[in-house]
Amino acid sequence: MATLGFVGLGTMGSRMAQRLLDAGHSVVGYNRTREKAKPLVDRGMRLADSPRAVSTAAEVVFSMVTDPEALRAVADGADGLVAGLRPGAVYVDMSTVSPSATREVGAAVEARGAAMLDAPVSGSIATLEQGKLAIMVGGDPGVLERVRPYLAAIGPTITYVGPLGLAVTMKIAINLSLGVQMLAFSEAVLLAEKGGVPRERAVEALLKSVAGLTVLREGPPSVRGRLLRRGERGRDRAVAFQRGRGAAAPGPSRRDRSAWGRSSGRRESRSRAVGR
Repeated sequence: MATLGFVGLGTMGSRMAQRLLDAGHSVVGYNRTREKAKPLVDRGMRLADSPRAVSTAAEVVFSMVTDPEALRAVADGADGLVAGLRPGAVYVDMSTVSPSATREVGAAVEARGAAMLDAPVSGSIATLEQGKLAIMVGGDPGVLERVRPYLAAIGPTITYVGPLGLAVTMKIAINLSLGVQMLAFSEAVLLAEKGGVPRERAVEALLKSVAGLTVLREGPPSVRGRLLRRGERGRDRAVAFQRGRGAAAPGPSRRDRSAWGRSSGRRESRSRAVGR
């Protein structure tokens, strides 16, 4: 089995690394807060002192971080993972970051004689643990085939999108779609409730109908009022706005939803706000 690296062992990253361990791979990992990696160490992962130490030891390196700044923090510099990549190695970033940040890091990876794929995911903690995570991939299709078995250990549904940066572009588009769908779902509940239908029954009926959202049906109970943490949604919304402006795709539904939130004084998460 190959030696794989994983940088960023948070809520999603730790579970991805665990699935690689469960598949029989040797995994060396790094997390800024070392204590959070202890459960993985107890299960056989080797903990490194820096991202560079991970990439020096591994043939394929994965990362899962929060935003473009975090990506640059683990990739760049003397102790960054790019500095440790050997010629022919593969770096797979599974974070939801901006396409420009992805391509920026990709250029540095290429200069090392290595290859980079962007492979953001669609799904929740539950779908990851159940082995149902969907993965979108951008980069060289030949490189994808080299690492496909490792990605399949994380999630079985793998869709090739195109050159580097297009997978995160697709992920941003999916997040935008989910936000607009959540708003429409909430408006439908409100209409039914104002017409006399109890809220709980309105939600139940909608979930069982063709208008039901998979993210609501299959997520944990709390997802109906609060799908994701505030920071994640705010980050993705900002990336979507930036990408939409750059691609001349204004997204009126996205714009109107955010304008409504500001005018209503809503600073909480997207789904909590529309649920009100």
